[in-house]
Amino acid sequence: MNTPLTDRSTLHLENTPPQPGEAAAPERLPVSPWGANGRRVVLPRATDPRSAPPNPALSDPALYFNRELSWLDFNWRVLYQAMDDRVPLLERARFLSIASTNMDEFFRKRVGGLKRQAAAGVSTLSPDGRTPEEQLVLTRAAVLKLQDTMCDTWAALREQLRAEIGVHVHDYDDLSEAERRHLYQHFQENIFPILTPLAVDPGHPFPFISNLSLSLAVKLRHPKRLTEHFARLKVPTTGGRWVALPEPMHYIAIEQVIAHNLHDLFRGMEVVAVSPFQITRNADLQRDEEEAEDLIEMIAEELRERRFAPVVRLEVNKRMPEDVRQLLLRELQLEPEDLYETSDLIDHSACAYFADMKLPQHRFEPWEPRVPRILSHDADAAEDHDLFSIIRAGDVLVHHPYESFNASVLRFVEAAADDPHVVAIKQTMYRTSDESPIMSALTRAAENGKQVAVLVEVKARFDEQNNIEWGQTLERSGAHVTYGLVGLKTHTKVTFVVRAEPGGLRTYCHIGTGNYNPKTARLYTDLGLLTADPVIGHDVTNLFHYLTGYAPEQHYRKLIIAPRDMRDRFLELLRREVAHHRAHGSGRVMAKMNGLDDIKMIREVYQASQEGVRIDLVVRGHCRLRPGVPGISENVRVFSILGRFLEHSRVYYFHNNGDPEILIGSADWQRRNLDDRVEAVIGVHAPEHKQRLTHLLESAIESKRSAWELQADGHYVLDRSEEACASEGYQEHFMRVLSERHRPESV
Repeated sequence: MNTPLTDRSTLHLENTPPQPGEAAAPERLPVSPWGANGRRVVLPRATDPRSAPPNPALSDPALYFNRELSWLDFNWRVLYQAMDDRVPLLERARFLSIASTNMDEFFRKRVGGLKRQAAAGVSTLSPDGRTPEEQLVLTRAAVLKLQDTMCDTWAALREQLRAEIGVHVHDYDDLSEAERRHLYQHFQENIFPILTPLAVDPGHPFPFISNLSLSLAVKLRHPKRLTEHFARLKVPTTGGRWVALPEPMHYIAIEQVIAHNLHDLFRGMEVVAVSPFQITRNADLQRDEEEAEDLIEMIAEELRERRFAPVVRLEVNKRMPEDVRQLLLRELQLEPEDLYETSDLIDHSACAYFADMKLPQHRFEPWEPRVPRILSHDADAAEDHDLFSIIRAGDVLVHHPYESFNASVLRFVEAAADDPHVVAIKQTMYRTSDESPIMSALTRAAENGKQVAVLVEVKARFDEQNNIEWGQTLERSGAHVTYGLVGLKTHTKVTFVVRAEPGGLRTYCHIGTGNYNPKTARLYTDLGLLTADPVIGHDVTNLFHYLTGYAPEQHYRKLIIAPRDMRDRFLELLRREVAHHRAHGSGRVMAKMNGLDDIKMIREVYQASQEGVRIDLVVRGHCRLRPGVPGISENVRVFSILGRFLEHSRVYYFHNNGDPEILIGSADWQRRNLDDRVEAVIGVHAPEHKQRLTHLLESAIESKRSAWELQADGHYVLDRSEEACASEGYQEHFMRVLSERHRPESV
């Protein structure tokens, strides 16, 4: 049984929700003392909503949560998975690692962007009515609270790892003499030869420090002259952050090993203080694509510049001497508000090491994606088991990772590459794996003489270099490669196959919600539609003509494309629900997405709510929409699902007075998706597919165990009653259902 976290807690438990008009005053309790009937978890709130006046206009800033703070609230929900005693212990270490990595990206992208706006004197207010400077102040206060809780969580997890598994994470001061001698020998043989101390003095300028590299700040004193000196030492972590001690499952952080053996590195000097620190550099660099002569060269230059981008965060141990802090702030050109203290480990992403330990009883039960029965070799549905004949017989809807990506999407691309009747393959590629079987199949197809065209999006953040390399590999094989559109990211997930058949050329398509990445397809929940619908094939043909040539004024009959017409179509569907509700009282909308920040869409949702339309939104990440505001959004509920898989699918349901219209695709209701990216959404029409997608949405909304509900005041609340804890989780439900329906992929 997992031990509850008992350190400084910032979580609340409530026995009953506050009554309308009452301020919530939950009891402050340790993180995990569950078991009392009727209790629920109320997470700390980074979001700082403004007070809404009576009958506010839809433009009132009080109706919108701040995007950056809402993102931090999402990371609170991630961090809670590291505290939740229902999650296996090693997986809790993984969630702590994820929360830490998320925070790094938040500073690189979001804080970096705010700092750039502030430096440029941007005076435009955010939809919630705040300047960039005001948002920076609010994010710092929220980050400090979140960071303290991450430190507390790691301290508690260390104790649980020791007590429940026998994994000991040591501090150097607690080691025996024998263990210290062992580490000294390890230091001499494996660490000392690769260390490079860099002195800072008039003859040695302050060294360049790369993004997210762990360093030691060393304060030295000359024993005779009594002069003080500073040196920076990069901690070599390419071989891992943790050093194993002689006794099995005993570890210590490598920076502690180095810090306590520096006398050999600075002979003749007195080591006064050694303090770890880490910096984070801005990744929000802006370039004018219209002025770029070569998009690839522009991206390559941006990657070079990113290495030297301004520092946006300095993380230090709280025991770092004040003069060393001031030196770092001065040399890195930072302000005091850019410095963040930690009481223990800097960079908790290192905790992922423990999550990967071979201790299955303390990890999630292994899951093998199931092969959809219609695609399996023992299917009764078709005598001909050729994949193209199966798709011709009817659309195939697949739900990853419950259903196999390899047996459906990857099989589709590989079959197209090897089928002698296939004459052309086209695909959009936003992110993929390093050793991608998808890219290998496309390369093979081009080498076999097929027409292969791939739009490789080189502006996919943090995957630019990988995508450039894949594009060059495809070009060498003879494929036609386009590296994206000027001014737009191509985020849509589409594969198009043309096959010569007895009746002429026939098209086959895959339209999905997730990337063509077999690795993340085992970790992200996504949907995909395989279809031979000739109308969709015609639409996708036009889409690729737009992506690879000069054809901006394309027309589509079934495919909904952003930025051309997707926003207008979603607004039209919401307004149709309003009309149905006025006429029949049947207005109903359900939608699932990753983020919601588009103000025009939110206002349309508010207007539909004011008309009485019932709206349930499942938004995994940040959400600007404020539900439950009287007269504005009392008919809107917002939920967030987190679990062992990352919820990534996008599904949109409009009741349409009993004839539901359901769409899936690559776009969220975010401004960037609707205005700045090429996206595709498609309607799903087979009755059994519509039933599956309706069940997917209803299960998320009704999940007592898994669904966090967003309150009007910005807090997220999770039911932790006995009934909720005993119920089946949202993701576990689909694992069970698919286990009963299909055979495992590995069979």
